[in-house]
Amino acid sequence: MIFYLRFLSVQSEKIRAMKKQSRRKFVASAVALGTSAVATGMPTMESKDKKQLVHHVFFWLKNPDSKEDLAKLLAGLQTLRKIETIRKINIGVPASTEKRDVVDTSYHASELMFFDDLAGQKTYQDHPIHQKFIADCSHLWEKVIVYDSIDV
Repeated sequence: MIFYLRFLSVQSEKIRAMKKQSRRKFVASAVALGTSAVATGMPTMESKDKKQLVHHVFFWLKNPDSKEDLAKLLAGLQTLRKIETIRKINIGVPASTEKRDVVDTSYHASELMFFDDLAGQKTYQDHPIHQKFIADCSHLWEKVIVYDSIDV
């Protein structure tokens, strides 16, 4: 009987040690997961408070048939990639998708940018690279339309 009680006592200690170890492993795993989320740029609870801003600009050339003017505009748009507050940028021309009444392909080039917030977009607007792009390329376009949207 004494042997059996000792056996139960030892087993209880082992179970307590496993529970403590499991808690330690859980906490360590949770910390590692949180650190990895921050390191990889995954969204966390903290980043949900920010409202990402999307800036979409469409350009119509003064000389729509000029391949040189389009090339100059696209090269100018490429310089904007160096602005540090731009999180993602897409520079493009109309795609050859199916013709539908809701699709507008009358523009010649577009830029689509993502910013962390309004402040990032404001930095972009005032940035010397953006100002130089406007000075160097505004003579190329006849019309520009901007669509800015923010997360809801």
